[in-house]
Amino acid sequence: MFLKSPTPRATLGAMEPINERMIAAKQSIAEKGKAKGKGIGDADGRDRLPPGQKLVTDDWPVLDLGIQPNVPADSWQMKIWGACESPVVLNFKQFEKIGLVDLVTDFHCVTTWSTYDNPWRGVPMAKVIELARPHVGATHVMFHSYDGYTTNVPLPDCAREDCLLVAHWRGRPLERKHGGPVRGMIPHLYAWKSAKWLKGIEFMTGDKPGFWEVRGYHMRGDPWKEERFG
Repeated sequence: MFLKSPTPRATLGAMEPINERMIAAKQSIAEKGKAKGKGIGDADGRDRLPPGQKLVTDDWPVLDLGIQPNVPADSWQMKIWGACESPVVLNFKQFEKIGLVDLVTDFHCVTTWSTYDNPWRGVPMAKVIELARPHVGATHVMFHSYDGYTTNVPLPDCAREDCLLVAHWRGRPLERKHGGPVRGMIPHLYAWKSAKWLKGIEFMTGDKPGFWEVRGYHMRGDPWKEERFG
């Protein structure tokens, strides 16, 4: 049963509409990239920097759909539903009570930049999975965002100990431009799998494409295999 909580008061505020031109350009790149095939990578003993990536040492580049939802922490909610025994709606305080941990990971964007040693604080995705109790047949998760974005991730990838739902970066609350108040963080996959402005987690008994996957991006997105395009 869903927890009773106030109707979300989050507003998108004064923002530009979804950037259709940027989306079309990235979709075109994906179509061209398919013809080049995938790179190869060794998950054991692999280099720290995936092939085709460049290291950035300042603040991350900000990439979105032209929308940066304004969702204050005190009105944020996340719905967990689908193929699970314990669907629930969490507010921010309930989310934090699951148990916050600190973790340092690298971060790799499909647009070829990477950052090292990012200090996060958030809730382990494994704890959320434990709370939700997925059905035996559950195989994938679909992340849903406040800007309408979605992305699919295999359930075993979500269950790794380095996968978090993060609310802090560098000791401070996660900024709106980087997906605050809560975003996914799946550091062993390309960053488009780490959904910003997280609104919902849907457990699924099969795979289906999310926003960028429909537009030509890879269904899994392993940076060391250069799984950029499907």
